[in-house]
Amino acid sequence: MLPFKKKIVTDEAMHPVAVLIDYQDWQQIEKILAAYQLLQKEDLNLNQYTGVIKLNQDPLEYQQQIRDDWH
Repeated sequence: MLPFKKKIVTDEAMHPVAVLIDYQDWQQIEKILAAYQLLQKEDLNLNQYTGVIKLNQDPLEYQQQIRDDWH
């Protein structure tokens, strides 16, 4: 974890309610989050699996059959 200077703001009961950080640190955090979100989008591309499995039964019918077995 990167060392960011931060100040924790508390309420009257000393419960944390906010965090203050330097603007430069915030900009660095935004860059890190943007890069992470881009990686997540690349990892979740399910189109690469289209047509990989061949189904012998309609998925909704199968789901209903399995649920009926539970009862």
